Parts: sequence; C-alpha cells; structure tokens
Amino acid sequence: MNTWEANIRKVVPYTPGEQPNQPDMIKLNTNENPYPPAPGVEKALHGIQPDTLRLYPDPTAGDLIHAIARSYGLKDEQVFVGVGSDDVLAMSFLTFFNSDKPILFPDITYSFYDVWADLFRIPYECKALDENFCIRKEDYFGENGGIIFPNPNAPTGVELPLGDIEEILLHNRDVIVIVDEAYVDFGAKSALELIEKYDNLLVVQTFSKSRSMAGMRIGFACGNPQLIRFLNDVKYSFNSYTMDRTTLATGVAAIQDKAYFTETCEKIIATREWAKKELAALGFTFPDSKTNFIFASHKSCPAKEIFEALRQEHIYVRYFPKPRIDNHLRITVGTQEEMEKLIHFLEKYLKNHK
Repeated sequence: MNTWEANIRKVVPYTPGEQPNQPDMIKLNTNENPYPPAPGVEKALHGIQPDTLRLYPDPTAGDLIHAIARSYGLKDEQVFVGVGSDDVLAMSFLTFFNSDKPILFPDITYSFYDVWADLFRIPYECKALDENFCIRKEDYFGENGGIIFPNPNAPTGVELPLGDIEEILLHNRDVIVIVDEAYVDFGAKSALELIEKYDNLLVVQTFSKSRSMAGMRIGFACGNPQLIRFLNDVKYSFNSYTMDRTTLATGVAAIQDKAYFTETCEKIIATREWAKKELAALGFTFPDSKTNFIFASHKSCPAKEIFEALRQEHIYVRYFPKPRIDNHLRITVGTQEEMEKLIHFLEKYLKNHK
C-alpha cells in the first residue's frame, strides 16, 4: 500500500439502480414517475434566456422556496432546498448527526443511510423490521444520537402511522428526528403537520417521484426556522450555488400545478391497486404498499430467476441480493399499459415454470 493511502477516506459507495437505454424497454426499476412533468415545466424551459446562464443563480433559491412554502402553508424560513433529496439528506446528516451516540435507522431501508454514516464517520445502529417489514416504534425509544427513517419505508413500501411517529418524537426530544417522505404522496400521511409541534422534526421530500422531476434533482426539507438556518449554514459552507437557473424555474412551475400533481398521483395509485390484485392472483405476496412500487415475493419461483427472465424481455425491475430481502422484487408502478405487459409476461413465465 502507498503511504498516502493511509489518509484516504474510503467508503463502500451507494449503488444506484440500473439505467438502461433501450427503445423497447419497460423501466420499472428506479421508481421514476411514468408520466411527464406538469405542462408548465415545458413552458418554463422555453422561457429560459440563454444569456442569463452566464450569471450565477440565486444562492438562496428564493422563488422556489417561496413556491414550496406557499404550497404547503409554511413560511419561507421553514423550507430548505437541495439538489434532490439525497443532497438534502446528506446535508442533514452532516449538520445534525454529530453525537458520539449512534444514530438509528431500520435494517431494511434506503441504502444510502449507512453510506452517509460511514462517509461522515457517524456511529449508527440498524433496528430490525418485524416479520411483516414494519418499523417497531419501541426500538427508537432508547438513547441515541438521532433518528432517520423513510415513511413509507423503501424498499418495502410500508407506512408507519402518524401516531407512531409522534410517539418516537415524544421519546426523542433531545435529538433530531428526520422523516424521509420521498413516497408520501402516493397514499400515505405526511408528518408535516407535526413540525409546528416538534422543533426537532425535519421532514424531507422530493420532486423526483410524485412530481416527475427526477431528471432535474430537486429536494426539500421542512422544519422549524432554527433547523433550516443550521442547514443553510452548512450548505453555504459546502457550495453556495447548488440549484441552477433551469432547475429553479422548472421547480416553481412544477409545484404550482396542483391539479396535474393530483391527477398523476391518482393514476399511479389506481394502477398500483390494480397491479396488486393481478400479482396476488399469480401467487405473489407483498406488504401493503403506500408508494409507487410494490415489494413482491413469489410463493414458488425465486425472485432472482424472475428478475433475470424479465431482464431478458427488457422489462427492468429491482432485485436486492441482501439478507431477508433476497427473494423479493421491487416493482415500480408504470403506466397501466406497462403494468399490463408486465402481468402478461409473468402469467406466461410462471405457467411454464410449474
């Protein structure tokens, strides 16, 4: 080993979902929205003047913050924005998780959490989900340096009731509790209503899923103004200009169109519920998803075999070769037509598998 390697910060990086690029594919592996962004987004793109790109964007992202705050009935000083919720969450780890005590998060959850903890040298403990892939609130009542969990959880899709979240908050008044709500708009209840009551609660959401803006990278956090000030202090110490002009303009247009947002979410929910019935009829079991994906396991056919068979047909789903979940597939809810093609293939494949 070279002598300089002793001072290199080494981590096992996060592995993003595969991004195939084939004209005939059905892409159900990265929880993207199958519908285009709100119509106003295209208009905003056409309205961008190329000459303005020589100028730095607004470092405060003021217009976007104001649009988000107005949409959720908050004050501007209660909102923080970043380059996707991953950026927001990374800044939150760096800002709030600085105790010698371990932070807590589930053992089956978003796999970036342990990467950030290792990167920032934050001690952590993983709390095992129960046999139904549910978070046990009591596991988060002990001493800790902070708490984070998605709600609904990923990749399981299971929602933790708001009452359980409030109990976790009540038992952890001296640390920051982060609720990662990337998928909340697909039928779950948001913890946003609790931020006025609990000054240690930070709620994080994203434009990537329900607002069809994964390609623009917009995430945001909501909490009491003091938390937001601390986040901004860290952000401005890291990178002052995190949101570019195009992102800011399209983000404002996306969040202002509530009717389109509601319409697309309802279509995805309807297709998800249809797909649940079809998958169950084919012998799949899964937790009750409140997200835009289904975490499914077949009673007799191994998940890896189904994954490979689908891949051969250019139908992409997500397979996690990890303990406890290595016989499950995470299937993003696509359009009704895409899901019908998926079910049609599974019907033929499972019939021949018997």
